Formats: sequence, structure tokens, C-alpha cells
Amino acid sequence: MNDRSATASALPPAPPVLNQPLLPSTTYPTVMHWERPEKPAPPRTLLAIGIAGTAGAVALPETTSGIGYVIVAIACAAAAWMVMRRPAPGTLAWGGLSLALIGITPFRDADWLFYLCLLGSLAAASLALAGGRSLAGIFLGSVTVTFASMLAVPWVLRGLKALRDNGKSHRKVRVAKPVLLSAALLVVFVPLLASADAAFADLLGSITPDVDGDFTVRWFLLFVLVAIGMAGASLVIASGPELPDEPRKPSRLSIMEWAMPVGILVLLFTAFAAVQFTVLFGGADYVLHTADVTSAQYARGGFWQLVAVTVLTLGVVAAAARWAPRRTSAERTWLRGLLGSLSLLVLVIVASALSRMWTYQQAYGFTVLRLSVEAFELWLGLLYVLVLVAGVRLEARWLPRAIVGSGLAGLFLFALVNPERVVAEHNVDRYEQTKKVDVDYLSRLSADAVPVLLRLPVEHRCAMTGALERLDDRSWQSWNLSRATALPRVTGLRAECSTRY
Repeated sequence: MNDRSATASALPPAPPVLNQPLLPSTTYPTVMHWERPEKPAPPRTLLAIGIAGTAGAVALPETTSGIGYVIVAIACAAAAWMVMRRPAPGTLAWGGLSLALIGITPFRDADWLFYLCLLGSLAAASLALAGGRSLAGIFLGSVTVTFASMLAVPWVLRGLKALRDNGKSHRKVRVAKPVLLSAALLVVFVPLLASADAAFADLLGSITPDVDGDFTVRWFLLFVLVAIGMAGASLVIASGPELPDEPRKPSRLSIMEWAMPVGILVLLFTAFAAVQFTVLFGGADYVLHTADVTSAQYARGGFWQLVAVTVLTLGVVAAAARWAPRRTSAERTWLRGLLGSLSLLVLVIVASALSRMWTYQQAYGFTVLRLSVEAFELWLGLLYVLVLVAGVRLEARWLPRAIVGSGLAGLFLFALVNPERVVAEHNVDRYEQTKKVDVDYLSRLSADAVPVLLRLPVEHRCAMTGALERLDDRSWQSWNLSRATALPRVTGLRAECSTRY
């Protein structure tokens, strides 16, 4: 044995590999394949997050709707543009839809409508960054930014640490100097101008918040909330997940296995459609006398069942389109014929449901719920039209995006129509014809309906003044066109009612 061998044998054994520290995972623990970014958040991204957080702290109002939400949305969109630099056409389309939905909130006061538009806007903004093609991909893409907001905090902290370690560069000094100089000038000249003119001082007082403990806590919480959301959006831009977009697998079903149940459903719907055409040409009285039901029972009782049929049939169409074979020309012909016939028959069911609800509302008055489900049924009818278009070439890769996009666009149009005002107009028109009105229900409507409700007689108007006490814009962030329009009218109504009663 030589000296080298003796020395090697005298050394202690090397530690086992299992005792070595494990390397951190390169992916996030989610249902999607999501690579962690290797580099920390860059300074440009940190600046964008700071801009969005500051906008949220300054502009978000205390009310459920107001112009402040639009300001924050525009600031976040600009910050995302700064991080992304070159957005794709799909990003611009979803992003424009997101801004349109949140942009309707300064013009509508209804709380329920605001929450719907806010959720739709957030979903569209997430789709603008994450994308998605299949139904599963679009669903996950609509909530990706929410997941990313929880995952992005360590990434941002690494960026802040790297920024601190790198020290101040010449560019940072050049940026910091004008900012500090501008702040110094404002500190000097703003108090002088405010003390020189009372009107200017009042203007500053109206736009400058009163700083106290509650305001500081609220400002800090809003900054953190919006900044975390922007951090999630930035993480998706820097390293987004791979959303599921699996191609359609070959089907093992035969024509008989799927065509028989769908064909039976087509025959059933054909019989129902024949009855509906009997109603159309023979009049509703024919069906009412035949079925021994009242007009209210026929209109109200059938509507919800037909909505359920419409929704369930959409699932049948989706399952058949997913698993039905299309290898041969005969299989493709059967698929087009049966699904096309089923979709056309469902359109008759949609028309019947809408006709029943319209008849019921004409007799018993409009409500927001009834108008909303009518709009939902109209959207379902549009989905069947899209299915018919997709069935022409049996190509539906665009269909999931069209379904979600049409739903969000329909929500925007529904908010644009001003549903509570529409409900108020129909109920006031019904009162002028029948002298019947539900004052208690109308008093629960928002400021969107106030201009129409003032057409009612004074005794009914005065009964609603107590419910309209909330019409008060507390700050410029809370400014809303409906409230700003309704507030002077309600103030005049209160004065009128106080003199009469």
C-alpha cells in the first residue's frame, strides 16, 4: 500500500448525500405547471407595483361605487403596460373589456350591479394576462392573478433586497433629485397660496383628506392590498403558468351509443315546440283552457323549469360534442344534424321562457330579479347560436373564449341599460295605467331609479325619502353620476315633504 492509499484510508468517511440541504423547488405548488422566476423582481416591476399601490391608497372610495375605482383601474393598467411593454392583441381585448366593466361603476349606484361588474372586471383582467383557450384553461386563467398575488410576495421581497444590495445607481439619483425638489417646492408654495386666497384654500381642503389614525391605517391597508394584487399581475407577466389546453382525444363510442339518447331528446323537444307554436297561433287562452291553469301559473310556473331545461341541455350538447365520434363522414353528419336540431329547438324553448316572463311582468310588475333572469336567458340563447356556428365546421376551439367574452360583454351592456331605471319606468307606467304600485319595493332601489320615481304622486314620493338617506358623496373618490344627479332632487323632495307632513 502506498502513502496516498494510507492517507485516504485514514480520512473520515464522507457524509451521506441525504444529509445535504435540498435545493428549492423550481415550480409553484399549484394544479398548473408554474415555473418560479429565477431572477428577483426587477426595479421597473417594483416601481409599477408602487404606482398601483399608491393609486389604490389615494383614490379608492369608501362607497361601493365611485370614480376612484376607475382611476385605480387605469393606474393598474398603466403599471401592467409598463411591466409588459408589448401586449398581445388578446391581452388588449380582455384588458379593454375589463376597463369597460369597471368604467361603468361611476355611472351606476346599485350595489349588486357594482359587485357583478367588479368581479367581471377582475376576471377579464386576469384573462388578459394569463390567457386560456379551453374551458378549464379559461376558468383557471380568470383566477390566476388571485393565486399569483399570494405567490408573488417572496419574489417581490427578493427584488427589494436586490435593489438595496445594489446600491444607488446614477439613474436612481437622477430620478430622486427632481422628485425631492418638486416636493420641497410644494411644501413652500402651497401654504403661501392657500393663505393668500380663501377659495383656493377651500379647494385644497376639499381634495386633501384629514390625516388621522384611522386614515393612516386605511391608507396603509389599501396600499398593501392593491400592491399585492399588482405584484400578482406582474408575476403572471414575468412567469405565467401553463394553462391546460389538451387536444380532443379520439372517441370510442359508436353512433348508436350517443345518437339514441340525443335523438330521443330531439323528439321530446319537437313535441314541446309544437305546443309552443300552438300557443303562438292559437293564443294563450287555448292552452290555459286545455291545461286548466291560470295565467299567472302558466307564466311564472313554466319559466324556471324552462331555464333549467336550457341550462341542462347545454351540458348535453357539450358532452356530445366532446365524446361523440367524428372519424367518418356519416358520423360528422349525424353530429351536425342532431346537435343542430337540438340547438334550434332549444331556441324555441328560450323564446317560450322569455315570453312567459314578459307576460308575468306585464301583469304583476317588473323587478330586478325578473329582469336579470331574462337577460341571463337571452345570453343562453346566444350560446346556442354560437354552438350552431361552431357546428358548421365542427371546429370549436374559439367557442370557450366566445362564451366567456360574450358573458362579460353582456354584463357590460346590461349595466349600460341601467336595469333599476328600467324597472322603475315600467312600474311607474303600470301605476299610471292601473294605479297599482309596490312602494316598499321601489323604495329599496338605488339612486339609478330616483329620476323616474319622482314621477309618482307626492304621497308615494314622501314614503320613499327615508330609504334615500344614503345619497351623500363623502369625498371626490366617491363621486357617482347617479348620486350626484339624484341628491339635489331628493333634497328638494325632503323639503317638500317636511312642509306637507
